[in-house]
Amino acid sequence: MAEFDFERRLERLFAEAPDFADAQVFAERIERRLDRGWTARRWLIGAAGLAGGVIGASQLMLFNVFQRVESAEQSARALSLGLARVTPSSDMLSVLSGGYGVWIAGGLAVVAMGFAVSRVIEEI
Repeated sequence: MAEFDFERRLERLFAEAPDFADAQVFAERIERRLDRGWTARRWLIGAAGLAGGVIGASQLMLFNVFQRVESAEQSARALSLGLARVTPSSDMLSVLSGGYGVWIAGGLAVVAMGFAVSRVIEEI
């Protein structure tokens, strides 16, 4: 019976961490390091987003994507008008063939990349 009391007392002694004289200084130093690391991550993420945006915009301009989408929309409208004459219920097809499918796919890709980046940041 004495062993249980001794064991419990020993567990309590080891469960309580002793206070050191420089505990406050140590905690402040660790908090400064964490804050500095978070600030650096925010700047790096912002710079990477800006660089990615500039590269993406230059690629869009270089390959005339906007003009191609407009011409695809015009041909898709002509196609949807032809299909509307054949089938009366072509609402979904006309929405996706009107160039909106490209924008929907692009938006979903951006959302997926956002989820991936947030997961990577969470792991770091």
